[in-house]
Amino acid sequence: MLAAVVAIGAGVLIWSGTIADDGGNEGQVIVLDQPGEYVDPAISNPPNSGDPLPDVELTDGDGASVRLGTDGRPMVVNLWYSNCPPCARELTYFAAVESDVGDDVRFVGVNPLDDADEMHDFAGERGVDYELFLDHDGKLDEALGIVQYPVTLFVSADGQIVGQEGPLNEAELRQHVAELLA
Repeated sequence: MLAAVVAIGAGVLIWSGTIADDGGNEGQVIVLDQPGEYVDPAISNPPNSGDPLPDVELTDGDGASVRLGTDGRPMVVNLWYSNCPPCARELTYFAAVESDVGDDVRFVGVNPLDDADEMHDFAGERGVDYELFLDHDGKLDEALGIVQYPVTLFVSADGQIVGQEGPLNEAELRQHVAELLA
């Protein structure tokens, strides 16, 4: 904790010195008015709403190439991996919601890090039985600019991303799916 405070303080001094060096805002001091952690906006996922779902090649659990695309139903695409605590929490919610609306909405999980057995075992322990794909080449991550997990895309039946969220609880997921079906 002390290291974080020292790092933030050093960053503020360097930044305020930079402002002073440009001849403007001489002597301006930056004060953090809310306790907590500073999050650099440069490491956030960019918004993808309004963009088409990328047509990328992924791998199924048997090693076969598959294309990520719509099948005429709206989609929920969840990007996750097993060592991500919020991802693990979400999977039970995704399993529950998919069991209720899976005939009307296609659920797909995409995992960039785990091997096929680990992906299926981890998801299966949380009740997931929908499609799971691997993205070891990072094609989907790259196309979407994903840098933080989990991320969930809500995709219309015609392949347009209509929503994007980070970690979700079950009520939030159900709300987004209801909006997708409306």
